[in-house]
Amino acid sequence: MNKRTGVMVGAAAAAIGAAAILLPNANASTDQPAAPKTLSAHSATQLAASLKADLGDNGAGWYLDSAKGHLVMNVLSEEAAKSVTAKGAVAKVVHNSMTALKAGAKTLRDSASVPGTAWSIDPKTNKIVVLADRTVTGAKMATLNKATGGMGPGMVTVKRSQGEFKRYDGGNAGSAAGGAAGANGGQAAGGAGNAAGAGGAGDAAAGGAGDAAGAGGAAGGAGDAAAGGAGDAAGGAGDGAGGAGDGGQQAAGPVGGSAIFGGNARCSLGFNVTVKGAPAFLTAGHCGNDSKTWTADQGGSQPLGTVSDSQFPKTDFALVTYDDTAAKPQSAVDLGNGSTQEITKAAEAAVGMKVQRSGSTTGLHDGTVTGLDATVNYGNGDIVNGLIQTDVCAEPGDSGGAMFSDDSAVGLTSGGSGDCTAGGETFFQPVTDALKATGAEIGAGGGGAGGAGDAGGGDAAAGGAGDAAAGGAGAGDAAAGGAGAGDAGAGDAAAGGAGAGDAGAGDAGAGAGDAGAGAQDPGAAGSGDSLN
Repeated sequence: MNKRTGVMVGAAAAAIGAAAILLPNANASTDQPAAPKTLSAHSATQLAASLKADLGDNGAGWYLDSAKGHLVMNVLSEEAAKSVTAKGAVAKVVHNSMTALKAGAKTLRDSASVPGTAWSIDPKTNKIVVLADRTVTGAKMATLNKATGGMGPGMVTVKRSQGEFKRYDGGNAGSAAGGAAGANGGQAAGGAGNAAGAGGAGDAAAGGAGDAAGAGGAAGGAGDAAAGGAGDAAGGAGDGAGGAGDGGQQAAGPVGGSAIFGGNARCSLGFNVTVKGAPAFLTAGHCGNDSKTWTADQGGSQPLGTVSDSQFPKTDFALVTYDDTAAKPQSAVDLGNGSTQEITKAAEAAVGMKVQRSGSTTGLHDGTVTGLDATVNYGNGDIVNGLIQTDVCAEPGDSGGAMFSDDSAVGLTSGGSGDCTAGGETFFQPVTDALKATGAEIGAGGGGAGGAGDAGGGDAAAGGAGDAAAGGAGAGDAAAGGAGAGDAGAGDAAAGGAGAGDAGAGDAGAGAGDAGAGAQDPGAAGSGDSLN
């Protein structure tokens, strides 16, 4: 072998040796699973929908690991797990298929229709979680145990709820609204004021009166006789306040979480929508069954709309068409601090999703989605399916109120157990289902909250403040009654009503001292401060 050939053979051998060293390393790097992607809730939902379609029967649900921002997909095989991790999600191999879990839920509906029970599919545990409230005892508990016992421990878990499952519509009597306002800093009255005029002088009036009602609580009784007059006086004074303003656009109207009144019921507005271009809003179906017409005030002087579709039980949503076809209510939710969250779209719920709920009784609260496809038996044949289960608290009067995640509409408050002191479970009608069934779309043509002195806003808002505070105080228009509203000049109108309410509560200086700031100072000190 000549020298040149020897060099070539040596080089080839060296190359083969290097390849032998590098090849295992190359194979090892190829086999390493991709790191899970950190995703927003919206991005995770989109990825989950794509993976769900790809997996077919090999998928078994999914949830969000909110702490890490990861999407967790339940799968039935290691092969399916590889395809999930390759796309940036976390794969979890489980035993129960989604088909089996849904079949188990159907078995419960057929054989364990016990009032005071609820169940949902929990992808975190890959089981059906059954809740039995405090009324489920004796024969009722035996029926439930018989149904769940035959399904095996690997399929179902039974837990007790300390409260009692009920719908969260509230009475329209003064005492019902007053208790809510007193306990929650006047949020019911503040919400109703917001319904009349979402901002500006109107907001100041409504918020202040709401604050008064919260302070007054049960003390409003003495004003019952002057109820109508107080409301009218506040309305007139509000008109003055509006005139004293800078002549801006009219206030937008009610938003998600605002109080709505119909017949003997008080509920909450969910989301403003449009149906073939006409303005409308969504609320709970059991609220739609309570009354055909709804107003922004207890006295009925501020009409809102008429129910065009109401579905309850089985599902729980209602569509209310605004009486004013030219109305352009804001697509937003009341945050209870004088500000709103714009709502631009609807989103499917996901277990692990962080959500907030706004309602006219308890204001703004947050929590997490804990179960999907939930069934709740409220008793008397009122069984609702396909709900979202959460750990967000709610109370009577919050029914229909908005559950949302950032700028996405997610649910309408249906019912649950407990309250915002003890906690408990709350169930929501998925907004996406309600939109599909009614042909409605999120949004109502825009419309924003007005400035502090917007013309026209004062009249509606101040009138609403009188009525709303009255309902909130528990005795008609007592909280907003004569003293402030009657004596207030144009500039003092907004805070005048609040002062009167505070006086009724035995705290004479609180509202009246701020009277001069009414028309020029928006309602930040009203519903916002009262909420917390």
